[in-house]
Amino acid sequence: MPFSRPSLSQLHERIKADIQAHLPGADVELRRGNLGVLAKVHAAAQHTLYGYLERVARQIIIDTAEAEFLERHAGIWGIQRKQAAKASGQVRFTGSEGATIPAGTELRRSDDRRFLTEATATISAGEAVVAVSAVEGGADGDTPANTTLRLVGYLPGVDQAATVTADGLGGGADRESDDALRQRLLARIQQPPAGGAQHDYVAWALEVPGIAKAYCYPQRMGVGTVGVAVLADDGQGGWTIPDQADVDAVAAYIEERRPVTAEVYVFAPEAAPLDFDIRVTPDTSEVRAAVEAELADLIQRESEPEGTILISHIREAISIAAGEHDHTLISPTENVTAGAGKIITMGSITWS
Repeated sequence: MPFSRPSLSQLHERIKADIQAHLPGADVELRRGNLGVLAKVHAAAQHTLYGYLERVARQIIIDTAEAEFLERHAGIWGIQRKQAAKASGQVRFTGSEGATIPAGTELRRSDDRRFLTEATATISAGEAVVAVSAVEGGADGDTPANTTLRLVGYLPGVDQAATVTADGLGGGADRESDDALRQRLLARIQQPPAGGAQHDYVAWALEVPGIAKAYCYPQRMGVGTVGVAVLADDGQGGWTIPDQADVDAVAAYIEERRPVTAEVYVFAPEAAPLDFDIRVTPDTSEVRAAVEAELADLIQRESEPEGTILISHIREAISIAAGEHDHTLISPTENVTAGAGKIITMGSITWS
């Protein structure tokens, strides 16, 4: 039978009964009696010990272990928690001819996120493109193209504003969550390494910081080839299409571990937005928002590269939205399958 931790009052009653049984004629209920005090003190001590035992019982099982003990379990199996990764990329400086931008120059984003230049550069023909990386790791460091960063301090001949180049700053990733680490550990135990089996490529890809999901396709480009599709962590417990920096990181990591005869192709699936046309009752902003949230959650849960979203699941997602009483799904009208190399993502909703 399962272990049931006794309550403090239950322990108190048990100890009083034991004292009464072993000291006939004693009265443990006396308000100022020593025996009553002794019973309460021992009950409190036992309750604390039971609490410790209950916690230890949770830590020895992987699927209930807390952070510190989960990392110890993972370490035994050779799995380390993925630490936060720093976003990196290039920015364009402008200024006077010959002006120098030293390595380690600090830049600030409008939300006070900081970046450092990785090398010394000199402005030529009015500009200089310099590699930068975030001071701190995390997905918040990812920055879209054309974002303005400003110098922290003054550099002679260099304009205060710098611009992120067309590729943006990417590769930032948050520290791996307990749930994600637990899933990797369970997968390692349930699917031991097999020298390049299909699940090995998935495990290798998931060991790279910032990767949330991975899929393996044997003989993707012919005999002797392996395709690996990856999705990045969106920083909110879901996934998003990774940038090229993430793809390159996975490719480099797998390259060091793959069987020598395997030719591996790592790729990010192309987004295939799924648009909806819906008539909903009651047609209020709150119900619309709830429906949109449920559809987005459905796609996050069920969408896979070249996978299918069932029309019945779409209707179900709309039906369970808070406040929805009735609806008509005008489009799509059947199951939706992503094309080759694509993955279904959330598109727009037309409210008819």
